[in-house]
Amino acid sequence: MKTHTIAIIVSVILAMFIACSKPTVNRETAEKEINKVVNNWHIAAAKADTSFFDYFTDDAIYIGTDATERWTANEFKSFAMPFFKRGKAWDFKPIERHVYLSEDGKLAYFDEKLNTWMGVCRSTGVMSKTKTNKWKIKYYHLSMTIPNEKVRNVLEVLQEQPIQDKK
Repeated sequence: MKTHTIAIIVSVILAMFIACSKPTVNRETAEKEINKVVNNWHIAAAKADTSFFDYFTDDAIYIGTDATERWTANEFKSFAMPFFKRGKAWDFKPIERHVYLSEDGKLAYFDEKLNTWMGVCRSTGVMSKTKTNKWKIKYYHLSMTIPNEKVRNVLEVLQEQPIQDKK
């Protein structure tokens, strides 16, 4: 076999190997980007900056602390915009956050503990990378924390409230 033919065969095998290999995801860089996006999103809310809504994907879902609060991105914007127009929305300060990344680096999820006007809250979120390589929030769920020793007191209050369906 000629050297030229061997070089072509090796090149083809190498090209096939590269094409079939998994993309390399720099997890540290992705985590920094995600933390920056989520931090800036919280800052936008604290400043009542309407760019807050640009952090969502078009099909995003936002779940709030009330049982009736499950919104699409547009529904949440309609609900929240009056707060932003008054110049005062909410100020959630992250205490702790954990970020997880999918194998291909296109999807991430996080959980965080927040200092809020409601006390310490928790949230979970899912983010996806857009075609322009930006991270956006696809799903966000905010929940209040209840100390275990206070659960019975909270249950008493909740039993006084009728269950409401948002239909």
